[in-house]
Amino acid sequence: MASVRSVCVYCGSSFGHDPVFVQTVERVGTALARRGVHVVFGGGRVGLMGVLADAVLAAGGTITGITTDELVAAEIAHAGLTKLHIVDTMHARKAMMACLADGFIALPGGTGTLEEIMEQWTWAQLGIHKKPCGILDIDGYFAPMLSMVDAMQREGFIDASHASMLLVDTDISRLLDAFGTYEAPMVRWPEISD
Repeated sequence: MASVRSVCVYCGSSFGHDPVFVQTVERVGTALARRGVHVVFGGGRVGLMGVLADAVLAAGGTITGITTDELVAAEIAHAGLTKLHIVDTMHARKAMMACLADGFIALPGGTGTLEEIMEQWTWAQLGIHKKPCGILDIDGYFAPMLSMVDAMQREGFIDASHASMLLVDTDISRLLDAFGTYEAPMVRWPEISD
């Protein structure tokens, strides 16, 4: 993974109901640390975010959190990170996360997780960046979303080349391998007609 030195990971501030989410996120943090991949995330100590951070640190890895003043005041920021940036707004938080990462991975989470990975995938489609975007589909969690992606392609709202930009796997090692060989397709602007 010479071209991907840091990965932004989006995941939930809750644990979810199925213990497989916590167990898998622990493995993800360990795998990233062992590969020497620096992790960027939302800076929380709660839910899967906290699990991820603790696993990265326990495996000797490095992790940078980006959070807001409000979240620090609510005492949900992780205190033991390699580095913690505190910014004014959620927009600034997302922008810094994107800037510090060479790629993006979504783990199970809520609306924030979906919004963040979809934004990065959209930016990749528009050619704003050429970084890989991935989904780690733990226990079929993302199956409904992936069905929607299939529907968007089938109904002509996204090209096959854009759909294929979203890398999906059930195994973190395979997903990271795919990140290492990812090449962004050429951006094809649609024809504009009156």
